[in-house]
Amino acid sequence: MKSNKNKVAFLGPSGTFSEAAGLYFVANSDLKLVPYETIFDAIKAVENEETEKAVVPIENSIEGSITTTMDLLVNSDVLIEKEIDLPIVNNLLVLPGAKISKITDVISHPQPIAQCQNFLRTTWPKVNTHKADSTADAASLVAKWKKPNFAAIGHANLAKLYGLEIAASNINDYKGNMTRFVVIGQDQPKPSGKDKTSMVFSLAKDQPGSLYKVLGEFAKRKLNLTKIESRPAKKEIGDYLFFIDLEGSVQDKSVAEALEIVQDTASFFKLLGSYPKGVVI
Repeated sequence: MKSNKNKVAFLGPSGTFSEAAGLYFVANSDLKLVPYETIFDAIKAVENEETEKAVVPIENSIEGSITTTMDLLVNSDVLIEKEIDLPIVNNLLVLPGAKISKITDVISHPQPIAQCQNFLRTTWPKVNTHKADSTADAASLVAKWKKPNFAAIGHANLAKLYGLEIAASNINDYKGNMTRFVVIGQDQPKPSGKDKTSMVFSLAKDQPGSLYKVLGEFAKRKLNLTKIESRPAKKEIGDYLFFIDLEGSVQDKSVAEALEIVQDTASFFKLLGSYPKGVVI
């Protein structure tokens, strides 16, 4: 077994919103954050026992689910152990002295670019956008290229880390921009009294009404669904995976009964985790 003791993977490098969520998670503990280049690498670090846990984004209040994270959870043996809700404040970062009116190209992770579309198109109708693996990666590239017409979008801390300036702050298109991060591991947390359970399943296409039956089992037991989303199963057209979050722990009798029926009805079922509800940091 590899030495993974006290290590927590996060989407790096330093300065990302994932690091901010990770710092909250490891605060007042002996856990150490370790940066990885992609969400795939961070989750695989746990699966391959390079780290004990990982902190990765799973959903944004504006752009919705982080599909990379969801797809990886389906095909991995890791579990969600905790969730963290982080307010997101995006900033436009430029080289020192660069003029905002001269910007022609903006680079960042796809999520921040999507979260700031109105600002970008209003400020520069013909701006070119470029995708980076992370906001920190984008900031480092702007600093490295030394092109005053390039800007990055990211956390304010990136300006100091990479010698950039904040040309515009809080450029989110919508107020209340929030990203939900999850702590990934291989343990099942004990019930806290305020829990959430996440699952994914698929249904046989030749069984009409099967989704209605599944949802009815939750309604019958007065279980509150906080999320239901379908995603292509990546097999053939019309084949879908259903992701559901509900309030309650797998150790609650009503939740356990409902999950048993879902497993009997589904052609595929996977428990993604049962964990304490998230807190806004």
